Amino acid sequence: MKVNIVGKNITVTEAIAEKIKKKLTVLNKYFIIDDDDTANVLIRTYPTKQKIEITIPTRFAILRAEVSDDDLYRAIDRAIDKLEDQVRRQKTRITKKNSHPLSEAFLDLELFDEEEVSDDEIVRTKSIVPELMSLDEAITKMELLDHDFFIYTDDETNKIAVVYRRHDGGYGLIETE
Repeated sequence: MKVNIVGKNITVTEAIAEKIKKKLTVLNKYFIIDDDDTANVLIRTYPTKQKIEITIPTRFAILRAEVSDDDLYRAIDRAIDKLEDQVRRQKTRITKKNSHPLSEAFLDLELFDEEEVSDDEIVRTKSIVPELMSLDEAITKMELLDHDFFIYTDDETNKIAVVYRRHDGGYGLIETE
């Protein structure tokens, strides 16, 4: 696996890069990571905290973790633990449901600069083509991406639908007419 490390307001030292690469090898025990797969790591430094974002697009799904901490090395450890937990949870879920493999995910992995903006200003626009899939597949992809909602085309109705994570637990579904 290739590792692409980008630092914002920080110089990425060899020690930081080696720590990240070494920790990412832990994921190899859960699934085979191709040499073509690239882990995109973005490290940002703020006056009071360090933030690390890791995105790994695999042929099955996109793994993503985002962690903030006072200590950069602790943030790296927590981000890898979060990714490992995502993979373990989804692998168990798929095994229990005896589900078929996930379809490939094609998402825009554009990294962007977050600047100080007001609450009512649009900071990013993204266009998607909702893929045809079942509700279970949509929930799995939403969990793997660590998003609160996921837009897809329902394979039963052939209409666009949105599945979302409810604050009180469970999931909600919005269907279009």
